[in-house]
Amino acid sequence: MSDRQQTLAKVLEMIAPFNKKGVDVGEATRFAQDLEWDSLTVLDFVANIEDEFDVIISMNMQAEIETVGQLVDALGKLKA
Repeated sequence: MSDRQQTLAKVLEMIAPFNKKGVDVGEATRFAQDLEWDSLTVLDFVANIEDEFDVIISMNMQAEIETVGQLVDALGKLKA
């Protein structure tokens, strides 16, 4: 399994507790539109991601990340 696949698997695992609507989550899933997360949920999730992957996701980067796939790609760049 590639690093990207491992990261995706972990991100999907971490989304599960926040997926209150039971949405089928994939790389194209959008946080705001598909999962219907509010800003507080996003902050909680980002904090968990930062702790798990030992990275800092800037506010500018957060603003650009709309989908699960974009988050996985961003984490790949931050960990490199």
